[in-house]
Amino acid sequence: MNKTIFLDRDGVLIADTHLPRTTADLQMIESVPQALSQLQQAGFLLIVVSNQTVVSRGLMSESDMASLQSEVERQIERSGGPSLDGFYYCPHHPNATVSVYRANCQCRKPRPGMLLRAANEHDIDLSNSFMIGDRITDIIAGARAGCRTVLVETGAHLAPPIESSEPLDMSIAPDHTCRDLSEAVDWILEGM
Repeated sequence: MNKTIFLDRDGVLIADTHLPRTTADLQMIESVPQALSQLQQAGFLLIVVSNQTVVSRGLMSESDMASLQSEVERQIERSGGPSLDGFYYCPHHPNATVSVYRANCQCRKPRPGMLLRAANEHDIDLSNSFMIGDRITDIIAGARAGCRTVLVETGAHLAPPIESSEPLDMSIAPDHTCRDLSEAVDWILEGM
């Protein structure tokens, strides 16, 4: 079975510029390519799991959002980072502007649906995997999936929790909190 690093995108890989919609909105966090390379060299799969409210709000189509994600991946690779092993996203929101995306789904974090789907499709051992995110909903999703969790302070870690269709279990805390992805990698690799 594979060990995996699940990564939130906005606030972990790229600066959280509030709903990025164009390539001009993309600002990769400087230490990301090297940090991802270290994780890949240590034998981890690298999978992005991201709530994408730009779709549910009608600001982008799913295909435009996928194209933007492809550009994120190209920028990582052009900067010396590795290819990512997967990208899972949730286009839903409990109060979506676009009615087709108004759903009480299992994939929107804090629910663990994206992680569980990836685990099934990539033969992942969740107990030997990590979820790295900048919001408590990332941490709750990772914990509910059975992963260890790391909260990074490069994004919206101080912002109010995102809207959820269920009460958040605020008793769940990250296994580790650190400044950025690079420090998260150091902590993960030290524990191996």
